[in-house]
Amino acid sequence: MASSSSSASPILCASFNQDNSCFAIGTREGFRIFNAETGRLCFERSIGAFSIVEMLYSSSFLAIVGAGEQPSLSPRRLSLFNTTTGATLKELNFLTSILAIRLNKKRLIVVLLEKTYVYDLSSLAILDTIDTVPNPKGLCAFAPNSGGCYLALPASKNKGSVLVFNTMELLSFCQIDAHQNPLAAVAFSLSGTYMATASDQGTVIRVHLVSQATKSYDFRRGTYPSVIYSLCFGPSIELPDVLVVTSSSGSVHIFSLETMLTQRKPAGFLDALESSHHHVVHKAAPQGIRSYVAVHRVDKAGGAAPGSSSSLRSSVFILDSGGHFREIFINISPGKGVSWSLERESNLLM
Repeated sequence: MASSSSSASPILCASFNQDNSCFAIGTREGFRIFNAETGRLCFERSIGAFSIVEMLYSSSFLAIVGAGEQPSLSPRRLSLFNTTTGATLKELNFLTSILAIRLNKKRLIVVLLEKTYVYDLSSLAILDTIDTVPNPKGLCAFAPNSGGCYLALPASKNKGSVLVFNTMELLSFCQIDAHQNPLAAVAFSLSGTYMATASDQGTVIRVHLVSQATKSYDFRRGTYPSVIYSLCFGPSIELPDVLVVTSSSGSVHIFSLETMLTQRKPAGFLDALESSHHHVVHKAAPQGIRSYVAVHRVDKAGGAAPGSSSSLRSSVFILDSGGHFREIFINISPGKGVSWSLERESNLLM
């Protein structure tokens, strides 16, 4: 989920790997790799500013892009880097700046302003070029564990429409008209079965069943607009238990999905007004500073009656562009609401 922050932020980019076990940051001095579960610094290289650093699971393979502050680190050049040997394995050059990179064991995705390239990772042969609407934020989502390795890209400049592309079959799978306002954030569940979206209004989060593009579930985040920074589903491969959201308000929003997705037909807008599926943790993230969320673990205790809600205990990682990493524990109990505690916090720039 790498994304550039403002020029004043000490961290230029941040991203979790595909299973949320590690994360990478890029700064004006170089880039660093951390183990998210222990907070241990695993690798660092101080050679200049980086705007994109993407990992391939917990391997030594990185995809990195310079921020353009040094002549040797062009934002138009993608370098594939090995942290074990310290060697650059391959470089790919483009005519315009690279805005986002996604990858898994089969595919490498390169997002430019109006084009997205799909590569075979093993051979680096280009497989397809997708012409897109202007995408200055490099918005995209990639489901590396799905059968189709689904890729989501904005499909409209004026509305929150999403193109879902199958990167294995190399074809457009569907288009989902998710919001009336332009898209601000998008994320897949681990299997690619579900996709979450938010518009630049940030008041309603929608969860879509990808195989049936017309079906969606609505969740109200709040009444007033807010910039949605990050969306992340729980780690379940089958049915995601929760969807966690961070925004410019500094609150973390947790939506309980299990009963919503299994017991109901797709929700209309009125269902978004219900609060039973929505829980808010205030001041868990810094207000107005871009943050990135990853759900590390969800533990459930069964409901008292068939079909009733479960108690949930979630371990959530929050990484912000101010240079701090937090792990918080969130407890959701039916009838008792939500409580949370800060498990650990570290300054990544010390």
